[in-house]
Amino acid sequence: MSKTLRLVFPQWQGGNNPNYLFGSELLRHIVPQSNKAETIQITVDENTSKELLLENGVIGGNSLLKQLSEASRVLTEKQPEKVITLGGDCSISQAPFDYLHGKYSNSLGILWLDAHSDMSTINDSQKGHMHVLGNLLGHGAPQFAEKIRHPFTVEQVMLAGLKYEELRPCDHQVDDLKMNYLTPDKLVEDSYAIINWMNQNQLKHLAIHFDLDVLSPLDYRSINPGKPYLDVEKFLAPIGTMTLEQIARIIRDVSERAEIVGFSIGEYLPWDAINLRKTLENVEIFKE
Repeated sequence: MSKTLRLVFPQWQGGNNPNYLFGSELLRHIVPQSNKAETIQITVDENTSKELLLENGVIGGNSLLKQLSEASRVLTEKQPEKVITLGGDCSISQAPFDYLHGKYSNSLGILWLDAHSDMSTINDSQKGHMHVLGNLLGHGAPQFAEKIRHPFTVEQVMLAGLKYEELRPCDHQVDDLKMNYLTPDKLVEDSYAIINWMNQNQLKHLAIHFDLDVLSPLDYRSINPGKPYLDVEKFLAPIGTMTLEQIARIIRDVSERAEIVGFSIGEYLPWDAINLRKTLENVEIFKE
């Protein structure tokens, strides 16, 4: 049995964005390959033409719960020591991080690399990908939070790259729960603040959630605010300001002090590839 499991999880309903389907498909080929890890694709409803319904306070809630259940079942059956999850929207991290917490208990911490908190309640947002970290803490959306078997404590979580000065009303749980957070300016030169958090909480294992939206669209274009011709002044969410080089340094630094047992990548939107595919999809020769 493989020690590492790769979950290809093209979940799109959490962000109500069908482009995440193709993002996950392409990401599978982009990440470094391995002949040791087993790869399993989570079945996702790909009927993107049907409008998602609001179900128990969450858009597309029933589909999200069904997909969460499948991911959890796969993890329980396979019992991997490490999990790589390729999304998809940010809600892909719920099942693997909950599973890993059951395996590594109090020695496991979450490093949440994201410009946003992902800690909204259903009173703040109806999108599932905005609840996921709250769910993992036992808050968030009730029907999803109650699926968590091994909830994390605040001390076990670090929000890194958070645009705290631009928090929206939907992010109030960052302050309500007194979350650990580091703004991008605290991470420009070094990773000491993250290392200090790890040492203080005796974290020997890490699950890293890498939302590509933590990056600046000037440095990395395949993210939501990197969409061609987008007027960023009208973008409704905080825009990340970190660079790939900074993220690479952080990952390198933490991996020298703890074992990375979980790694999720979410919100990948390869706009050039998406737009090229859309341009060609109605050309007759490609249908033959």
